[in-house]
Amino acid sequence: MQNKKVEYNSSERTPVVLPEMEQLLPPLSAEQFSALEEDILENGCYNPIIVNEDMDIVDGHNRFRICEKHSLPFKMLVFSFADPLEAKQWALNTQRGRRNLSLWELGQIALKLKSEIEARARANQGSRTDLSVNSPKSYCPTDTRKEIAQIVGIGEQAMGRIAQLAESAPLSLKEALGNKEVSINRGWKILKAVQQLPPEEQDSAAAEMLSAVREIDQLDMEANRRHKIAAQFCKAYEKAVILTPTLENVRCWVECTRMKRDEIEDSVQESYELARTFQVIGDLLKDEILCRNRQSEVCLDEN
Repeated sequence: MQNKKVEYNSSERTPVVLPEMEQLLPPLSAEQFSALEEDILENGCYNPIIVNEDMDIVDGHNRFRICEKHSLPFKMLVFSFADPLEAKQWALNTQRGRRNLSLWELGQIALKLKSEIEARARANQGSRTDLSVNSPKSYCPTDTRKEIAQIVGIGEQAMGRIAQLAESAPLSLKEALGNKEVSINRGWKILKAVQQLPPEEQDSAAAEMLSAVREIDQLDMEANRRHKIAAQFCKAYEKAVILTPTLENVRCWVECTRMKRDEIEDSVQESYELARTFQVIGDLLKDEILCRNRQSEVCLDEN
């Protein structure tokens, strides 16, 4: 790859959209596309669209579509690539830093590149001059799974599982993976479980397992939420109890932090608000929690 340092305006040249390049990466979500559109409408298309020497767009398809939609000007920067595969690898590496692509999405990109990577491996194998008819069987066609995994930046084992899921997983499981509802490992375990069943039962079984997984995840999320709230209260009280609100200590706080008059006034207001917050907590503990506990104890005694 080489930056040719050649730049065109949209009024000078028209770029070409190749479906295989535009569809290499997963599409932006509606929210992501809308945010990009708003930014371009407000600030213009300040990042150049990358094209190859044939004016095929390599990176910047969404920006191009938005500029085309609103008749906005844009710039194009020409890069030279050895072949389409190198261009796709470069586009992936560039976008991977901008997007939060999941393992499943990276794996799907890798599978799109598989045939080209295998073709390049065969070409490299065929160009070797150190092979002969008497070469040992170890000189077999290269297993490209490792190379495919490395290109998209994921582990070889994960790539193998993604390939199995893409080939054999029921539709409901593929959709869950695409929606980031399940991890590759969990999806692979579900696949292995349903493959023990007759083919006609696999899709419904996978759907039932996914439903159970979602329920478990929701329970875990709720448990995590509750624990975070509890931790916030603990930290607040831990910090509050170490304060000794004497005049000398408050004066040290003010002087050492060089508070100005408006900052002192703000701190007065914040202190009163914090006091009200702790007052509310105390009332809830006394009137709701303790009261209910006493009522429950009374009920137990009566029984």
